[in-house]
Amino acid sequence: MNRIARAVWSCQEYLKQAILKHSLVKDRAEMSRVFTRYGCVTSYPDMQEKGLENTTVADVLMTKGDEKVGSWLWCQSNDTVRDAVKQMAENNVGSLVVLKPGEQQLIAGIITERDYIRKVIGQDRQPKFTKVVEIMTDQSKLITVRSDTNILQAMQLMTENQIRHVPVVDGRIVGMISLVDVVRAVVEQQSGEVKKLNEFIKGQYY
Repeated sequence: MNRIARAVWSCQEYLKQAILKHSLVKDRAEMSRVFTRYGCVTSYPDMQEKGLENTTVADVLMTKGDEKVGSWLWCQSNDTVRDAVKQMAENNVGSLVVLKPGEQQLIAGIITERDYIRKVIGQDRQPKFTKVVEIMTDQSKLITVRSDTNILQAMQLMTENQIRHVPVVDGRIVGMISLVDVVRAVVEQQSGEVKKLNEFIKGQYY
């Protein structure tokens, strides 16, 4: 329980820093746009009722609607880093699952913005001449979750390994969740609990 508590605190701190960058946010609609900018879902109406202990990664993916899976989510290992980064920018995502060339869509690894900054920009390499396979995190080191993974377990996994994006794999790639997606679920759940407590105090519960 202490490990989960630390994970919750770490995620909340991460989210707080993101929100502080948008300190002029004053309404719920604008707040939703802030969360969208950081690659997360914008609504968890059902999660407040289910509780975090019953919330799974699949619940998070469902809130992403039509964006949860598609060719925008991955690139191939023989693509150039320039093309991969361009794809991330166009789709406002911070990582791509890397697939091996071929029709079987076998996972080769993952490439993130951090990989680009550290291994290309930081080393003065040319992105248009550098292949994704040269800078990606290899599949052998890749951390994934299943769609039935509990959201608290996913949060703990991400914070302990200091990663912000995790592919969701059920035999094949079915989506991607970010740390902010997970934090949003926690915040929404806590907001629901606070609302219920306020209603109880005001006498709206018998």
